[in-house]
Amino acid sequence: PFEPEMILSPAGEFLMGSDPQKDKDAKGVEQPQHTLHLPDYTMAKTPITQAQYAAFVQATGHRVPNVDESWAESYNWSGPRPPKGQENHPVVLVTWHDAVAYCNWLAETTGKSYRLPSEAEWEKGARCTGGRIYPWGNRWDAKLCNTSEGGKEGTTPVGAYPKGASHYGLLDMAGNVYEWTLSLRRKYPYRAKDGRENLDTSRNRVLRGGSWSRTRLYARCASRRGVQPSYRDFFVGFRVVISPI
Repeated sequence: PFEPEMILSPAGEFLMGSDPQKDKDAKGVEQPQHTLHLPDYTMAKTPITQAQYAAFVQATGHRVPNVDESWAESYNWSGPRPPKGQENHPVVLVTWHDAVAYCNWLAETTGKSYRLPSEAEWEKGARCTGGRIYPWGNRWDAKLCNTSEGGKEGTTPVGAYPKGASHYGLLDMAGNVYEWTLSLRRKYPYRAKDGRENLDTSRNRVLRGGSWSRTRLYARCASRRGVQPSYRDFFVGFRVVISPI
């Protein structure tokens, strides 16, 4: 019951990055836009939830997602249990290392090759093949996701915005929580074999998707942010993939 629902992203090419001629909000770190081919992979339909992460904590004794800060009080756990009423919200206050440990546990427990998505896998899942600016299309609509424009001021249950789904049916790819990827933050074009998927380094990893605390600019499919893998916050979570990489 703790396994996430997975959705296929079929093998093929897609447009990665931003074209400033088509997206007026394109940033330099998102350029140049380029074509990339990926094999078949499956991605979790939603971010990993508090309840799904609790199964990992209770099975392994891994540290719970707590911080000693007043701003995180409503997101801190009570022992090995997540905040009451947030079981179906995305898990937050997890570092990149926590997310990798979860993936390793899930892979060992199920016998399936779960891991964090590469930056490229995340982006293809969000925008499909045609270079969409947002998962649902090129026109912004604050009613289709949980960003600061919606005024929720916190996470929402996963899948609360079904009309904001990507072409493949992935949910919460814009807003709600930033999501860890496997990838180091390096310049484009993306090349999987240039070391950016190396697990053995402490350099900045890429976050994707924006969050409830950020504006629509960060919910664009091509938006990318690099932070230290030890970073944790109450608007950062993750989802998983199964892929041949």
